Amino acid sequence: MDEKQRLRQLPAVDKVLRTPAVASLKGRWLPALVDEAVRTALAEAREALLAGGSGIDLDPGALARRAGEALARHLAPGVVRCINATGVVLHTGLGRAVLPPAAVEAISREASGYCVVSIDREEGARLRRERAAARMLCALTGAEAATVVNNNAAATVIALQTLAAGREVILSRGQLVEIGGSFRMPDVFRTAGVTLREVGTTNRTSIADYAAAIGEATALLLRVHPSNYRVVGFTCEASVPELVGLSRERGIPFMDDLGAGALVACPPEPEIAESLRLGSDLVTCSGDKLIGGPQAGLLLGRKSWIDRVRRNPLFRALRVDKLTLVALEATLGLFLRGDGPHAAHPTLQMLQLPGKVLASRARTLCRKLRRAAPGLGVDLMPGFSQVGSGSLPGEDLPTTLVTLAHPSSSAAAFARALRLATPPLYTRIVDDLVCIDPRTLLTGDDKILIGIVSENS
Repeated sequence: MDEKQRLRQLPAVDKVLRTPAVASLKGRWLPALVDEAVRTALAEAREALLAGGSGIDLDPGALARRAGEALARHLAPGVVRCINATGVVLHTGLGRAVLPPAAVEAISREASGYCVVSIDREEGARLRRERAAARMLCALTGAEAATVVNNNAAATVIALQTLAAGREVILSRGQLVEIGGSFRMPDVFRTAGVTLREVGTTNRTSIADYAAAIGEATALLLRVHPSNYRVVGFTCEASVPELVGLSRERGIPFMDDLGAGALVACPPEPEIAESLRLGSDLVTCSGDKLIGGPQAGLLLGRKSWIDRVRRNPLFRALRVDKLTLVALEATLGLFLRGDGPHAAHPTLQMLQLPGKVLASRARTLCRKLRRAAPGLGVDLMPGFSQVGSGSLPGEDLPTTLVTLAHPSSSAAAFARALRLATPPLYTRIVDDLVCIDPRTLLTGDDKILIGIVSENS
């Protein structure tokens, strides 16, 4: 069959558009999107025919259905519920902290209709939208004042621009960090309109290095906590008390960027309250890491500096929305409880799961998987979980892994099949085995996970 004969098999666009399948699609999607999807499906079929493809279903109804499937894939929501079996508690790709049930309930309750965000209930006047979260943060940390922006990168940028625009900020070379997405401190300085004054070396920076660098242009001393790496060996760094002492002596404010942030003890991560107690003028950190709330950037410290940050025109561009505030307030409320946050806080629970509990969960899951997927190689192996998202680097958490070996697929292919399931199941590969870490499995995940593995084994 020559090329022209093959192309004559293609139905006309109008014929496909008149099928009941397309009529059904136009009841679900915008008609223009459906028309475009049909034309794309026909173009793909044409290319396949020209390439000598055989067995292509050219029935108008089949082409319409193919167009609908492609459209559904293309316009599917990107944020979907999944199962995290990787053992990475704060997995950036999977949304970092799992919101506490109290936060989820608060979003459903308070944000299902209109809600009071920035209006005083007595006088009817405008108020700061983050006022309640700020009060909670001050109560938890002893800060004079606090505010909230949309992430810690934003908190760092607006703080630097507010406190030091057009001037110099002193930072150790060992703290020129890069976080995810090639977000580097030198770039942050340029964006904020601040000159970076590097001092010391990668592994050793003393308080004398800071003191020698201070000049008329110096606006701020900055420490950036190495949240996503560790420098070990022949090292030296100026402590917070030393930096605070120097800042007081020279009349220059000191800012402590803690990165992950912690409201309760998570050694070796520094606590927010401790940094403030030692005299930091301004502290910044994330709300969705060790605090375990929604994505947010927290700024805490002296009222004079916080007020200046809030007056910065950039503050409005970086402010948080009502959903973030509802979730953050509910999460912070857990830390204010007399019995502590741990019992109702998924992140803290996962981080503190005992090895015996994890081993027991792994054994139970192993037995169930062997019954549900008899053709699959299922076993146990000691391993380590990770905190993730640049928090507590090098602090591996002992766990027990459930290993899966597919009889005919590679570990990579099997892991991909699990990710493409509904809901997606994310695992990790160790020694060419697909591994499941029970640490990050939530209540009810086991049953769904077993079904997904069984269907793909």
